[in-house]
Amino acid sequence: MKEQLQNEKACYFCVNNIDNIDYKDIHTISRFVNMYKKILPKRRTGTCSKHQRQLATAIKRARIMALLPFTNQ
Repeated sequence: MKEQLQNEKACYFCVNNIDNIDYKDIHTISRFVNMYKKILPKRRTGTCSKHQRQLATAIKRARIMALLPFTNQ
């Protein structure tokens, strides 16, 4: 049990006291997208469920507003 807790990552948004994820904050959002511009899963990034849902919505909104690309090329 203790080994499992030590391997878990802390949520970036919980640690930095970020309540709402803004789709216009491209520098923060781009950390959670891989080189193919796909949304990284929460098991890889360590975000909690609440913030992972907000993050996915923010990334999708940024794509629609042409702030982030849909694909790599």
